[in-house]
Amino acid sequence: MVFLAGLAAFVAASVALTDASLAGLLTIPNTYGNFSGCASQPSVFSCENTTAIKNTCCSPTPGGLVLATQFWSTYTGLEKFGQKLPKASWTLHGLWPDNCDGSFGQYCDFSRQYDPAPSPKTLTPNGTVIPPWTGPNVGTFVKAFRRFDLLDWMNKYWINQGAPNADFWGHEFSKHATCTSTFDVKCYGDDYVEHQEVVDFFEAARRAFNMFPTYDMLASYGITPSNKTQYALADITNALTQQTGAVPYIGCSHNGTALSEVWYFNHVFGTEQYGRFKAVNSTTKSTCSSTQPIWYYERTKTSETEVRFLP
Repeated sequence: MVFLAGLAAFVAASVALTDASLAGLLTIPNTYGNFSGCASQPSVFSCENTTAIKNTCCSPTPGGLVLATQFWSTYTGLEKFGQKLPKASWTLHGLWPDNCDGSFGQYCDFSRQYDPAPSPKTLTPNGTVIPPWTGPNVGTFVKAFRRFDLLDWMNKYWINQGAPNADFWGHEFSKHATCTSTFDVKCYGDDYVEHQEVVDFFEAARRAFNMFPTYDMLASYGITPSNKTQYALADITNALTQQTGAVPYIGCSHNGTALSEVWYFNHVFGTEQYGRFKAVNSTTKSTCSSTQPIWYYERTKTSETEVRFLP
C-alpha cells in the first residue's frame, strides 16, 4: 500500500512537471522595452522638441527623422531556393533614424554588429573598419524567442536580392537600429534577454511597413506595374502624397527611369517601436527623372509568390 501511494505521488509529480515544461515551451517571450520612466518626461514629436531629450529611451534621439523605406524589385536571384517576392506588394527595405537635419549615423554599436557584409565597409571620415559578423544569422535570434509568426512574415515581405534574406535583416539592424536610441539595451530594463531588442526592431519595421501600403496606394490611382505603360513622376508623387499627407522620396534606377524605392519620412510621438508617426516631407531629392516617363516594371512571373490567402 505504501509502495502504491508512493508510485501514485511520483506519477502525479511527473505529470505536473510535464505540464509545467509544456507550458514553458508554449509561452512566447515578450520583447517589448521598459519605458515606464517616460511617464514623467514631456511628450513631443521627435525633431520638434525645444529642449534636449533627457531620457533617450523615450524618443528617437538624435535620429528623430524616421524613414520607413520600401523596395520595388522584379526578381531576387535566389528563386531556385524559394526566395521570391510577394505578389501585389512592395517589400520592406528598413526603418532608418536620420538626424533632424537629414544627416545620419550608421553602425553605431559594434557589440551588436550582425551584418556579415557591412556596407559601407568603413566608417568615414575616421576610416574605422566595420568587423563582419561571422556568427549565426539573425533569423536564429527570432527563433530563440519562438517568434515563428514574425519569421514567416519576414521571409514573405523582407526580401533580399542575390543573398539570403537573413543577411539583409542583419544589415538593417546593425546599420540603423544600433543608431536608434529607443532600441538601446538600457531601454529593456533589468530583465533584458540577449537579442530582445533585435526582435523588437523587426516588429517595429513590420509595423512601419504596414502603415504605408505602397502597392495599393499607387494602384488606387491607376498606377500598376506594366511593361507597356509608363507614368509621370508627378503622378506617382501625387498618388502617394495625397494619401500620406507628405511628399516621400521616390527612387529610380536605370538613369532615373525605373521606379525602385520609396522612403516615407516621419516625426514620431513616443518611441520608434510603438509611437505615433506623423508624415513629413522628404529631405532627399528624388533620383527619378522629372522630364522622362517612369517605368514601373512588372516582375518576372517566376519571381513572385501569392501571399494573400482566403480564410
